[in-house]
Amino acid sequence: MNKSHRGSVKLEDCEIIAHKKYEADQFVLTLASDYISNNTKPGQFVHATVSEKLLMRRPISIMSVNSKENTFDLLYKVVGDGTRELSKRKVGEQISVMGPIGNGFNFDSVKRPIMIGGGVGIPPMVALAQQLNLKTQKPLAIFGSEVEFPFEMEITDKSYPFIEKPATMSLLREWGIDCLLTSNSDFQGVYKGYVTDLAREYLNTLSAEELKEVKIFACGPDMMLKAVKTLASQLNVECELSLEEFMACAIGGCAGCVVEVETETGKSMKRVCVDGPIFDANSIFQ
Repeated sequence: MNKSHRGSVKLEDCEIIAHKKYEADQFVLTLASDYISNNTKPGQFVHATVSEKLLMRRPISIMSVNSKENTFDLLYKVVGDGTRELSKRKVGEQISVMGPIGNGFNFDSVKRPIMIGGGVGIPPMVALAQQLNLKTQKPLAIFGSEVEFPFEMEITDKSYPFIEKPATMSLLREWGIDCLLTSNSDFQGVYKGYVTDLAREYLNTLSAEELKEVKIFACGPDMMLKAVKTLASQLNVECELSLEEFMACAIGGCAGCVVEVETETGKSMKRVCVDGPIFDANSIFQ
């Protein structure tokens, strides 16, 4: 288990550089920060003030960073008063942000990282994809959504036994990373089913030796993460899960985001904000 990282958290006012809306009330917010853009590990998040009307901050996963421009991107969906207020913020305004918070994924030595993101669990997977070394790693991203995907998409010529000419995320294609999309809705080039259905289809195409090189990384709703854990266990592959929890302070003081975790000494209550949000799949959802 990674240690807490409260000492690396910085509080600053970040200028809004861009704020793009997608279908189904989904937004990508680009903020300026030299510190966050250069010190973020894939899987970390920020705690942001959404409006002067609401004192409570909101935790949002960091989706990508641009260290040259000193900016970082957040993907969020309007689901309540806080994110609704955040969606009204304009370019040029400033937002108070604490971050980066939490631990990061352990991926450096993984030869075949499989990144599974569902809904607003997609951003940590994009952040991980951005940091991979394609000279030594053969990654695949699998993203699922029941509404329109909140990013630019394109149809590829590459085919798989389970889907021909699949749609992909344009940004990941630019990075040279294969990305497959899945949904129970009917979208062109998108596999119909759950992320675990598509992941199983792909993993079943790998040899026994190739499976030994796989490690799964996932973020999304608890039901999805439990299904990913089951899949990883059935195929005997390593797996790390990023949890989504409601948070108050996000720096470990209030203990409002604790979950039960299996440790070497037995069950223990861990804080998702600073002890996580990433945990070994074998330690949670017992």
